[in-house]
Amino acid sequence: MGTDGMRVAEANAYGSAGDVAGLLRAMESTDPDVREEATGRLFRATYSDDDLAVATAGAVPELTRLAVEGPGHRVDLLRLLAGLARGADWPDERDSAERAVADALPPLLPFADDPDTDVRDAMVLLIGAAGRPDTVPLLWARLERETDPLVRAHLVTALALLEPGDGAWRLSLLGDPEPRVALAAAEDLLRTAELPLPAPLVDHCARAFRADPHEPDSTLWPTPHRVFTERLLDDSEAALRALAGGVPIAYDITGRRRDLEADVLPWALAETGEHENWGLNQLAQLTCALPAELHARVRDHVLPYLASAAPDVRAEAVTVLARARVPVAVEETVRLVEEMPDSYHTVRAAVAVADEFGAGAVTVARAAARRTADGHPQLVQLLARFPEVALEVVDDLTVLLSRTGTGYPPVAVAVLDRLGPAAGDVAARALLDCVTERAHSSVSAVAGPAYHRVTGDPGPALDFFREEMTVFGPSLTMEWASRLGPAAAPLLPFIEPYLRRDGRPAAALAVWRITGRTEDTAEPLAREALECRRFYDGLPHPVATLTEMGLLPRFAVEPLRRGVESRQRVVHDLMCGTELHPDYVWRTAVRNLLETARVVD
Repeated sequence: MGTDGMRVAEANAYGSAGDVAGLLRAMESTDPDVREEATGRLFRATYSDDDLAVATAGAVPELTRLAVEGPGHRVDLLRLLAGLARGADWPDERDSAERAVADALPPLLPFADDPDTDVRDAMVLLIGAAGRPDTVPLLWARLERETDPLVRAHLVTALALLEPGDGAWRLSLLGDPEPRVALAAAEDLLRTAELPLPAPLVDHCARAFRADPHEPDSTLWPTPHRVFTERLLDDSEAALRALAGGVPIAYDITGRRRDLEADVLPWALAETGEHENWGLNQLAQLTCALPAELHARVRDHVLPYLASAAPDVRAEAVTVLARARVPVAVEETVRLVEEMPDSYHTVRAAVAVADEFGAGAVTVARAAARRTADGHPQLVQLLARFPEVALEVVDDLTVLLSRTGTGYPPVAVAVLDRLGPAAGDVAARALLDCVTERAHSSVSAVAGPAYHRVTGDPGPALDFFREEMTVFGPSLTMEWASRLGPAAAPLLPFIEPYLRRDGRPAAALAVWRITGRTEDTAEPLAREALECRRFYDGLPHPVATLTEMGLLPRFAVEPLRRGVESRQRVVHDLMCGTELHPDYVWRTAVRNLLETARVVD
């Protein structure tokens, strides 16, 4: 057994990952490796498992004793206590945890003067998180003696959070020779300033940050603290001013604010590193929203990346070039499909080329068709956009239907569904096998409506959905079943109770698709539309459904209009796709709905 295995085994001897008491015993081990393993598990419990987090919070007195008397890992224990005081993903217990940490604070306070800089720093973070105003004199005394720049900066933030009043003392620190201290003072002044944010204060932040660039950490402090980069995003002009002043927030700005892609482009290009796929992804999405006259700047910046030795970097560069509508992207994507057909980087490039070049991307589709057996499933799905190419490989697509347990069957079904009757008898028989053999229920659920589309026969799908709904209820399959349209009428007795009981949007969609009724379906769909969620391929969106209905309940009009007119994003893209930002897709769809739908009471 290796060293790591021995360490884990010994930690397990004290208790499993789910046994907080055992982990606390492990923290008293004389072996620092065992203590480190136990500490790591306690941290993971605090931030990833609600039940264990609550148990860890209940152990605050013991964690405090270990920090004072234990054999080591004091810094980690103090930081763990600070994390418990700030709270994680369990809001019901946050107040009690904060109170427990605040009550346990007195015996820990001497560590604010510890010779170890890391201990002093962890203690300041803990005091700031515990929220006890009576610690303010201690913090002031420590600030007068402290020499470490980072600890001084954290003292400024802790005092700003705990001391009542206007905090005018922070003004005197704006000129502090230590950039971190000056930034901490400016950051809190920015937090408490009214909008629009004062330009001199924004400039103070930019100068201090430029003197000591670092990644601001929003997790160190409790609410109401906000790192300065996040606060800047509340004010477009302030954010752009800071960007010009050297704060690298180009993509933060476009992630939070609308219609600023052209304004941030010079800095966005500078933030895109050659070996940073994430930066190229962000640039691809930004490029989607640029006016055509700026595409040349993107092209000139990205073309050199085609010579990269890293295939993934080259693929992401091709994606950006496609979004900039540079013709070379088409032939480069064909090359990617031939060289690495199973890579998701290739998929992104292929999708971008299909989006931007339409029929001009047929060579990419033909390359994808040649690699149906070993291409990425989503590369196969691209064939749904090119029916003339998909028809040439129907037999290959039917083979994919039998590859149960992979991502191929549902995408092959989607392509055959798109072909409809043109898919032919071979496809029909293969789809029927998917429905009747039921190797995987999710594949059968999509194959049934596809078989209906290809043959006009809803019978196998109805049999499948009737059995599924009898056993499991309709919630898992009603959306797929409703794709049968009026032919799904025999399934209404399963679906309509869900609409009558709690107005589920999925039930409303299904009932409308099957019956065309609007009097009891538009209202649940409008409620769901107010959640402002993004569009996903293949999934119905309430805004699109209401547009198809041609109706919009009055209560939804003003909230949707406010969302359309907001300068801030109302739909966020946490995964940073390489397509047009989903907020723009949503806004365009809602505008169309507002312009075309009849408002009803």
